[in-house]
Amino acid sequence: MSATKTWEEKLTPLLTKYKNKKHPLEYQNLYQLMIMVILSAQDSDANINKITPALFKIYPNLESLSVSNTEALIPFISKVRNFGTKAGWIIEIAQELKEDKKIPLTMESLVSLKGIGRKSANVIMREMNSPSEGIICDLHVIRVAPRIG
Repeated sequence: MSATKTWEEKLTPLLTKYKNKKHPLEYQNLYQLMIMVILSAQDSDANINKITPALFKIYPNLESLSVSNTEALIPFISKVRNFGTKAGWIIEIAQELKEDKKIPLTMESLVSLKGIGRKSANVIMREMNSPSEGIICDLHVIRVAPRIG
């Protein structure tokens, strides 16, 4: 065996360590996960976990959100980066889907919703045990990847 490990060999310990690790967002269902993923873009999971219990108490599902508006939603998410834009996206999604059971679990359908890109779609799909389409990563990968070759 050569002294240089392949990238697969270098990643094996990481994959083993994190294989069944729970996602840091503290969600109870697909609806909560989707909303929390949208809110977490450019924000911390800890902040999202802190603010969403009050949000979900008032808006427990898409049905309740679909009859609301951005002005009513903003007080619950005002501590999130870009809260005004995200409020608009969330209300638009709620009015489009109307029911939790209509939340899609395919890449094409998820990215067609405002505020959900490929990374967010992959997080949602992975957490709901749907086959993801890619590797979920963020900016920190740029720092870590060179270290593992």
